[in-house]
Amino acid sequence: RRPARAPGEAPRRGRPPARGPADLVGLTADLLDRRPHAVSDGQLQRACLARALAQQPDYLLCDEATAMLDASTQAQVAAVIMSYQRERDAGVLLISHDQALLDRWADRVVDIAAGRIMAPAER
Repeated sequence: RRPARAPGEAPRRGRPPARGPADLVGLTADLLDRRPHAVSDGQLQRACLARALAQQPDYLLCDEATAMLDASTQAQVAAVIMSYQRERDAGVLLISHDQALLDRWADRVVDIAAGRIMAPAER
């Protein structure tokens, strides 16, 4: 669950600057130092998003980024992702089974079933 590095790019030393993104996704400072098995699935999901945002990518691939979160945290995380997209003019590929989330946030939706595109639609 680490952001990918470009081929030949040296691994970064030390901790990425995740405090700002961690604040955005509602994580406290003490959670950042815990091992993955010592936090909830929802906290781990938000930590992964914070880590990805700390890298300031041009493209963000979010596979079920809100799946293990309660409704209010889902809305917060979705707002963070969409705010990042607008502010940085970043590309976001949001993969989700949550139709309400897609209806609210997606510019385009492509329905896929059994590996086949079923219904591409502009919004």
